[in-house]
Amino acid sequence: MIQRILAAVDTSPRAARVVESAAQLAKQFGAELVLFRAIDVPQDVPPAAKTRPDDVAPQILSAAEHELADFAATEKVTATMRVVASHEPWRAIVDAADDLKADAIVIGSHGYHGIDRILGTNAARVADRAHCLVVVVHEPRG
Repeated sequence: MIQRILAAVDTSPRAARVVESAAQLAKQFGAELVLFRAIDVPQDVPPAAKTRPDDVAPQILSAAEHELADFAATEKVTATMRVVASHEPWRAIVDAADDLKADAIVIGSHGYHGIDRILGTNAARVADRAHCLVVVVHEPRG
């Protein structure tokens, strides 16, 4: 039975479809929905962008959390928001799913193009390493 779903959301145009698909699954199974984003916070921020040394990362993480809340509002679902800083989004997604004891991960596919065929995409890495069901959302045909 699916009781908790982690929706891995990024900044791509596909993100809204990922949230929509995860929300539909959560409604169908009466499951808890967690909207998740892994943010690669830059180590080096240009001096002109800094107001204080530690201001940038919290602002980036807060903005991402607000974006997730907007997605939840659009889908009219109650969801928990979780945003983490990570240089490896796929690992952060798998770790979060394990920590939350998620029964499913919903993630968008970016497809394989060029170097992705060698290195793999985040979706492929998550699908390969997750310890739960993984639903990969593709762009609609046409």
